[in-house]
Amino acid sequence: MTDQTRWGIDLVQQKNKAIKYQKDLVSRAMDQVVKMDESGITDLMIEIEAEYERKYGQNVAKKYIKTVL
Repeated sequence: MTDQTRWGIDLVQQKNKAIKYQKDLVSRAMDQVVKMDESGITDLMIEIEAEYERKYGQNVAKKYIKTVL
């Protein structure tokens, strides 16, 4: 067990909580995606791509697509 009095433990715990929160968001979103039909999923993909480009820039999105393909 990790010594809870060590310096930086609170930062590690905070980082782990943030990661868990993101994973929980994804799992809740997937619960809703399962309920959608094809057109709803397509619309969602388009909105996700637009949000990704808005947040991280078009160059990053193109770089990511090239590495995946």
